[in-house]
Amino acid sequence: VDDRSVLTCPLKGTITMLTWRTSPKAGGPCSLVYRADMNMTNRTNCSDNINLTFRPGLAPALEIRQVGVAQEGNYTCDMVSTEGIFHTTYDLTVLAPPRPSLYCDEQGSPVCEAVAGKPPAQLLWVPESSSTAEEKGHDNGTVTVLSRFTAGSTSVTNVTNVTTCMVSHPAGNWSQSIVC
Repeated sequence: VDDRSVLTCPLKGTITMLTWRTSPKAGGPCSLVYRADMNMTNRTNCSDNINLTFRPGLAPALEIRQVGVAQEGNYTCDMVSTEGIFHTTYDLTVLAPPRPSLYCDEQGSPVCEAVAGKPPAQLLWVPESSSTAEEKGHDNGTVTVLSRFTAGSTSVTNVTNVTTCMVSHPAGNWSQSIVC
């Protein structure tokens, strides 16, 4: 999320026409058509953060700035060139890093939360806990995961009551300790 994604079309021969078609999971389709004979690009239903980029010696690309969950979906490039017709398809998956937090609830128990991650984050406790994580889905495809620490009889530490929550996610890992 919020990064830039660049999808390339294979550069084979001299381009005559290039078409990018998008089918995002949210919202309607978009198409960008470039005609080399007129050096002109026609946009249909595309947001301002999606553009064609041409750089000398490099494959033509579709650049998506500030990628959001709404841009997730299929992207297809059709290129007509002096070498033939070429098709390339991408399935864009967007990762949203969760916002992790660790706090003490009213009963003095540690609570670990990973807000609005995509995919859902995994939560682990040290010492180990018998608690189960609760998931709450959001309209934008992200998921909040919440876990309350439940100490078992063998999990109580002798010297301190330090509890650590570890959040594991493809977009990055996080851990924090707390004493409640």
